[in-house]
Amino acid sequence: MAATAAFRDTAPELSRRPAFPPPSLGARPVDRAAWIAAFHHVRDETERRAAPLSPEDQQVQSMADASPTKWHRAHTTWFFEQFLLRAHLPGYALYDERLHYLFNSYYVAAGPRQPRILRGLITRPTTEEVAGYRAHVDRAVDALLTQASPTSLDTLLPILEIGLYHEQQHQELLITDILHAFAQNPLGPAYDEGWRFPSPQVASGTVQLARTITQIGHGGEGFSFDNESPRHDVLIQAGTLDRDLVTNAQWLTFMTDGGYTRPELWLSDGWLAAQAEAWEAPGYWCRKDGDWATMTLAGIRTVDPSLPVTHVSYYEADAYARWAGRDLPTEFEWEVAARDGHLADAFGSVWQWTRSAYTAYPGYRPVDGALGEYNGKFMSNQFVLRGSSVATPEGHARVGYRNFFYPHQRWQFTGLRLSDTRA
Repeated sequence: MAATAAFRDTAPELSRRPAFPPPSLGARPVDRAAWIAAFHHVRDETERRAAPLSPEDQQVQSMADASPTKWHRAHTTWFFEQFLLRAHLPGYALYDERLHYLFNSYYVAAGPRQPRILRGLITRPTTEEVAGYRAHVDRAVDALLTQASPTSLDTLLPILEIGLYHEQQHQELLITDILHAFAQNPLGPAYDEGWRFPSPQVASGTVQLARTITQIGHGGEGFSFDNESPRHDVLIQAGTLDRDLVTNAQWLTFMTDGGYTRPELWLSDGWLAAQAEAWEAPGYWCRKDGDWATMTLAGIRTVDPSLPVTHVSYYEADAYARWAGRDLPTEFEWEVAARDGHLADAFGSVWQWTRSAYTAYPGYRPVDGALGEYNGKFMSNQFVLRGSSVATPEGHARVGYRNFFYPHQRWQFTGLRLSDTRA
């Protein structure tokens, strides 16, 4: 995937690491060693992504939507301690009971927690102490997986698996959150001066969509989050979907034509957000020596017209589609086209906004307990994005994956492609 290559340039040792994803849960006999290797692969990747950052970098929280790098490292560790070790490793001793309050995120059933907006105030434990916490939990998970009976593994591995994919989500957030923090710094610091956005694929034209009823959602093979199920029938309207993503060059034309100053193009809430935030360009864009520049993981760089536009909100994507006389695709149109391999840069470039509200599939039921809070309780006032981005870890993306954000948010690597639907 392009997302992996973007980071592999600075860490060639990744090619020697164990593969991810882990074995199928249904595989028999259970490959215990492969699961342990997958666990360490994911845990090591978090540390590799944090490695270029100083303790000061890891402490900063630049806005309420973002979290400090140190918090991501600790929270993903808390997840394994809370849901795997406390309940399933006899005699397990908590590393520090006080950390439970600091590093719970939104699991109400798991107990009280530090308010999200105040995570940047957690100066203690230090980054080194968080490393000690991670090492303590890693050793305990190793012990648990090594000594568990085959019957016990049937209970443990589903929890371990969701913990691994959960940590990968935070690996992406670690990158996008530090980029937002660095964008607030007048020095424009680089996370990695050698980082480059992957070259876009070339596949012009459109995908023809036939009017049909098809099945959408997880088909039962491999991992999925609960919000990807159950599989169900949907109606696909006849129409077309662009193979290519919208580029910076196309977005510049939208801007030149007054895209940010024409209220008739915008949803009411979007217009209010654009005015309140003084949007005149995508997130992180700024004027430099008369040209548009943007904050990237390599620091401030001149906007490349050939690259996909990124860091745009749903409101901006919707306004652009209206300006172009087109639509955003539904998440189901996107899934049909992507699973047949018709979309360029479907994965590893930018998450792509759809016009589908984030809600439950028919018959959806969250799992019991605190883990049931993972997805279901957020099915309100958000929109679905499909694909994956340059920051998405290797092995994490899937055709049925449903990402979701609020329509005003744009600190993620979010872009769009357009569609035309005929009822």
